[in-house]
Amino acid sequence: MGPDESDLKAAEELKFKANAAFKEKNYEEALVEYTKAIQLAPTSAIFFANRAFTHIRLESCGSAVADATRAIELDPKYVKGYYRRADANFALGKFKLAFKDFRMAAKYAPSDPDLRKKLAETERVVKRLRFEEAIASEEEVPAAETLDLSTLKIEADYDGPEMEGTEADGYRVTLPFVEALLEHFKAQKGLHRRFACQILLSARSILKSLPSLVDIPLEDSQQFTVCGDVHGQFYDLLNIFKINGLPSESNPYLFNGDFVDRGSFSVEIILTLLAFKCLYPDHVHLARGNHESRHMNQVYGFEGEVKHKFNGTVMDLFRELFCWLPLAHVINKRVIVVHGGLFARDGVTLDDIRKVDRNRQPPDDGLMCELLWSDPQPSKGRSPNKRGVGVAFGPDVTRAFLELNKLDLLVRSHEAKPDGYEVEHNGDCVTVFSAPNYCDQMGNKGAFIRFTGADMIPQFTTFEAVPHPDVKAMAYASSMFGSSLLGV
Repeated sequence: MGPDESDLKAAEELKFKANAAFKEKNYEEALVEYTKAIQLAPTSAIFFANRAFTHIRLESCGSAVADATRAIELDPKYVKGYYRRADANFALGKFKLAFKDFRMAAKYAPSDPDLRKKLAETERVVKRLRFEEAIASEEEVPAAETLDLSTLKIEADYDGPEMEGTEADGYRVTLPFVEALLEHFKAQKGLHRRFACQILLSARSILKSLPSLVDIPLEDSQQFTVCGDVHGQFYDLLNIFKINGLPSESNPYLFNGDFVDRGSFSVEIILTLLAFKCLYPDHVHLARGNHESRHMNQVYGFEGEVKHKFNGTVMDLFRELFCWLPLAHVINKRVIVVHGGLFARDGVTLDDIRKVDRNRQPPDDGLMCELLWSDPQPSKGRSPNKRGVGVAFGPDVTRAFLELNKLDLLVRSHEAKPDGYEVEHNGDCVTVFSAPNYCDQMGNKGAFIRFTGADMIPQFTTFEAVPHPDVKAMAYASSMFGSSLLGV
């Protein structure tokens, strides 16, 4: 039996409340109300498509695909079902699946101009992927090994910061250069491509020498700071440095991935952090996040930003460097820090992580994928991750992993939290997120964690967003997808 008239009326009222919450960007509230409506009217394709869009805004693209698929099952000609599933798959970097669904949507709504644009854009991306696959070979020489820095001449009228050294003898990063770089970027001025490439090549050399899991020893009295996602929010990074001090040998940092994308000052963020890595290689640590990858950069703005501020060759250098970022860090043999989370199987050891071959684009499954994409869940055991990638792991999984590897705490990032951090799994798992008012719309605080070597107890500092120049989040993302994927 289907819903009766009173259920349908109540479901429509709930949909109205959900729509209003969605427009106010109260996505969690909208999700609750759409779910209530679905419970009353489980055969409504519209309700499932609307909830799918809400899941996209909440970064739950796996759940969005499931809801959109259900909408299509209920109504095989429902355009928004295909539209939402295509958006979710595009957000996950599954461009071929997105193209298939946009093509189906266009079949039923051939005159929709926005849909036609998205179809054309996705087709262009798919063709580029096929071309790249066709020309790829094991003998392909990295851009870092073919770039001739001597061809990048510094013009006489360049007035930005300059690295110490000469063209003949080479350039190196110094503290005065980094301090000048921060002020230059703060004034919205660009770094010369010659120096940007030098930073990238020097940092790549350092990162390439590191294992996939880096051990960080601390003295008992030593302080250590862990920051979560900063996502191109350069002025908020400056605020972290104002609150907590610049990185130095006496003030070490670990930045736990997702330096780029979404925020439109990603170039400034990543060049700053890489410059500090060159300056203090043993005291500034950088981990890979799920956004340090080709597909994410194509969707969420970093590739567009790099090509706008530099060129495609510089993007190639970034892409190669990201593949050498470590996947995990263990601080003082007690706290493990990874970007996403834990694994789809029991028994994973620190040595297993050390053995991961990270010099590649992230795969769709396995340890590397899970380190970058997984999320904690409140219930025991494991479940499919709402993102559609990685796994959702429970408190028993976290405790078993920590006990097996003789660790005290798991620190991860990957999720915006209202207070900038959250303690879960009976205190065994901490999420830290350092991009306040994420994407200029979420209203969350940012946070960072301070540890002291003697006790390794996390101490949290929270902070609000600071003003930034009027360049909106996702400004360099694809013009066809920036608005619909904002916040994903």
